[in-house]
Amino acid sequence: MELRQLRHFVAVAEHGHFTRAAESVHLSQSALSASVRALEHELGASLFERTTRSVLPTAAGRTLYPYAQRLLREAAEARAAVARLESGATGTLAVGTVQTFRAADLPSLLAQLHRAHPGIEVALREATTTELFDALVTAELDLAFVALDARPLPPGLVALRTYTEELVAVVAPGHRLAAVAETDPAGLQPYPFIEFEAGTGLQTTVDALFVRAGVHRDVTFRVGDMDRLLDLVRHGLGVAVIPEPIARRSGLHRIGLRPGPPHRTLALVCRDPAPSSTAARLFLDLL
Repeated sequence: MELRQLRHFVAVAEHGHFTRAAESVHLSQSALSASVRALEHELGASLFERTTRSVLPTAAGRTLYPYAQRLLREAAEARAAVARLESGATGTLAVGTVQTFRAADLPSLLAQLHRAHPGIEVALREATTTELFDALVTAELDLAFVALDARPLPPGLVALRTYTEELVAVVAPGHRLAAVAETDPAGLQPYPFIEFEAGTGLQTTVDALFVRAGVHRDVTFRVGDMDRLLDLVRHGLGVAVIPEPIARRSGLHRIGLRPGPPHRTLALVCRDPAPSSTAARLFLDLL
């Protein structure tokens, strides 16, 4: 049983006439009659009583009619739903991000997407890079902004965009280093450190910076929340090395690091270089 056969059957039932029904579906009368006969043959029942003056549904025809209407209506709704999805009018976008991502204004991007396509539902998840990788692999996320270290991406994942951020040291305005504009890692060694520990990425990059310089740090605070780290620095409890975009907004005194400046790498990661999700493609267009 094909949808076109049901469409032809409904047309005959509603018009009560093969010629007028054929005109309504843009077929010849002979083609329409053949389609209805094929449907009757498949069902093993006559659907119409044909006379010289009228065409009336049989008991089988009357039984089939509401089912045929519903199937045709649902088919039309299915086509419309797919069309809306492919146009970007509806759908879901699941995005992940590390806590310290500031290379792009993610809230602004999501707001732009919502204004342009209010039918798209956005789910945002903040987690560590390792957790975001796992969520991408299991298709819980469509895209994720992650902080990279020296290790390669997990198999099956690709970087669609990469971002570079300078790293700087920050201290409270009243700190002894508050008058220093630039130093090397050894210049920070005498002071206690506040370490950001929220998975790989920033933490491993900062660790590698001091290992290369042969500088041992006295880490007195280890926190997993960037706002908490900034508050501790603000109260003069230590030095921290953080991305420059975060430092710039913090109001803390920034100290450039030489040689370099050192930097970290972030990436927008996905399972496919060309995501199949229309919502994901529309979001990438905003970038």
